[in-house]
Amino acid sequence: MKIKTARFIKGVVKADSILENGIPQIAFIGRSNVGKSSVINSITNKKGLARTSSTPGRTQEINVFLINESYYLIDLPGYGYAKTSKVIREKIQNLIHWYILDSGYEPKQIVHIIDAKVGPTDTDMDMLYNLETKRKNIIIVANKVDKIKSSEYQKKMKKTQALLSPHKIIPFSSTKKIGISELCKEIMK
Repeated sequence: MKIKTARFIKGVVKADSILENGIPQIAFIGRSNVGKSSVINSITNKKGLARTSSTPGRTQEINVFLINESYYLIDLPGYGYAKTSKVIREKIQNLIHWYILDSGYEPKQIVHIIDAKVGPTDTDMDMLYNLETKRKNIIIVANKVDKIKSSEYQKKMKKTQALLSPHKIIPFSSTKKIGISELCKEIMK
């Protein structure tokens, strides 16, 4: 199945009827500036659908996009570092944890995005553990593979797979258009 239509519906910061209307949800989560919005823009083939920024912590609400008039892509704020006040950072972290772990919403899939060059950080591993504990369906995207030197690529990806096993990892690059069709196929299952 291909993504034919994609549009921003709204940003939410608490329980909202839009999240309770029975439309399946696919949530995108990852550290600040890991490229969640770029991944969404790439798979929907709509530049600027999800706002991107070089400033960590720009997304401060749960952004909801309607895809093919049949399911939602949920763009969560980034966890970890944000270029904001401590109060705002805590608010963002609470919002993420509420949606993913405590709200009772059950996304069909959670796309957990990591930085392929950096590899999974401690905060990535903590989030993965939380997702596994709640028995979420997880797809891991190793974003920005184009930033890895070709001489280091195999070694880096093998190490990442060992750390994140048994989860499937999709190598991805918005810039080089790597992994787009594979990710679309996985989320549309």
